[in-house]
Amino acid sequence: MDQTQRLRDLGEFGLIEQVRAYLGGASHVLIGSGDDAAQISTDAGSYLVSTDLLIEGRHFRRDWSSAYEVGSKAAAANLSDIAAMGGTANALTVGFAAPGDLESVWALDLTRGIVDEAAKVGAVVVGGDVTASDTIMIAVTVMGEATRPVRRGGATPGDVVAYAGRLGWAGAGFAALSRGFRSPKKAVEAHRVPQPPYAAGPQAALAGATAMTDVSDGLLVDLGHIAAASQVAIDVHTDRFIVGEPLTSVGQALGVDPLHFVLSGGDDYALVATFGGDVPDGWTVIGTVADASGESGAGVT
Repeated sequence: MDQTQRLRDLGEFGLIEQVRAYLGGASHVLIGSGDDAAQISTDAGSYLVSTDLLIEGRHFRRDWSSAYEVGSKAAAANLSDIAAMGGTANALTVGFAAPGDLESVWALDLTRGIVDEAAKVGAVVVGGDVTASDTIMIAVTVMGEATRPVRRGGATPGDVVAYAGRLGWAGAGFAALSRGFRSPKKAVEAHRVPQPPYAAGPQAALAGATAMTDVSDGLLVDLGHIAAASQVAIDVHTDRFIVGEPLTSVGQALGVDPLHFVLSGGDDYALVATFGGDVPDGWTVIGTVADASGESGAGVT
């Protein structure tokens, strides 16, 4: 190991790969690191679990979003991980760190946002931890169940690629806010409070999805995770997308091709999956899976 290497050089995914080298396995770990959630067996069955972290200034800004909106987004990011495994969340724990001079009402409004978003799938907050910090940090751990967990590593050549939910809206909203705009309203609201298609995860699993993930880092990046885990190539057909409002408005205002938001924007938490058979209602086919001739990955045509 290079003792002089810095995290900024390694990057998020590079760090994760090196950390995974230290993680052991056990007979009760049915699915470990590398998917949207882990699966742990128990005497009565199994459960899914995933953790996510939000930090002020990186994942949210208090001058852009209310505390309630931040709470909703924190919960949505984690509930989506369970949906991306084909499951349904049922419980969350929350870790909260904040400066001592933060208004207590902000913390309570944050809690309301988390609780209300979790209630959309029938999940409840069952505990957590609170501590002091110079920066607001929110760590959410979510647990759930799946009859048939869908992993990232099951795509095979000949499958089709499809998505459910919205793509690029949150990215367009972030771009608008970053330039000092507060409109278009739909895009800005999509950044503040995403709308993951929670029910589409179990729907895809029931329909026989071969691989699935949620879109948090951007469509091409997250499809790249499926391609790498499945050792395939994924071809996204850009002519399959109908790019309308509010993406076109943001694109025109900023001089950016609105398709950029669709392919690269994150935080909408849409679901993207591969299917070897019929695609369920509400899913849009956008590409195909092929043999990896060399390095696996996702590209566009």
